Amino acid sequence: MATNELGAFLRSRREKIDATSAGVVDNTRRRVKGLRREELAVLAGVSPSYYARIEQGRDRHPSREILAALADVLRLDDTERAYLSSLAMPSLGPADAVSAQGVRPGVLHLLERWSDLPAFVVGPTREVLAATPLAARVNPAWRAGENLIEFTFLDPRAKTVYPDWDEIALQAVTGLRATVATRRPELDEFVTSLRERSERFRALWDSHDVYERVMGEKRLQVEGVGILRLSFETFALAGPEGHVMYVYFPAPGSADDQVLRGLV
Repeated sequence: MATNELGAFLRSRREKIDATSAGVVDNTRRRVKGLRREELAVLAGVSPSYYARIEQGRDRHPSREILAALADVLRLDDTERAYLSSLAMPSLGPADAVSAQGVRPGVLHLLERWSDLPAFVVGPTREVLAATPLAARVNPAWRAGENLIEFTFLDPRAKTVYPDWDEIALQAVTGLRATVATRRPELDEFVTSLRERSERFRALWDSHDVYERVMGEKRLQVEGVGILRLSFETFALAGPEGHVMYVYFPAPGSADDQVLRGLV
């Protein structure tokens, strides 16, 4: 990762804020996108010189109050605020990080019971730890041992499996950045590796967008079947491992429902 993630994130957010809507009166011809550094500082109630130190990486641990003020001006949502706090006040060092553990027996039992649905469990880096057989049939990335992010950006099959690849790729990166807010020690090396191996991942990561999508719908190109449209829900599993379960399902009575039943 970049050595000044806090400054890069703040800069990327202020460049997205419309100066006029933020209350800035400027009769000159603006040559910069969004808010200037000094404008953000004044709106947040901090001195421009102090804010400059933050963005330039010379002060990496501003107070919670200053972070909250900056977040208000930048109109950050809850996920972005959590990420901002993680950059300024990391809670765990590498030696304290909780190592990934195996999936609990009870969760594996649930996957066995849900044999008629594509369902799987991932760790913080999006490695698939366990999955129903139907999951792997629908999407090769949903097989135990695969990694959702690496498949999306490094596997040539991804753009065939995902007709909406650009949208899927963006969601993968913004969701991973949201996870960094709570699992940074486990993800730093993984992100650094992906930035080196994928130019597209690097570009999306460096945009500093952060968003956690916990439900939605995807279109998948299933071998021998065609396009399958499935909704999904995610469930964060309680415990220190950071495991998340994804469950995909079709609309009841739909053509997709019939196709999925035929794959079981």
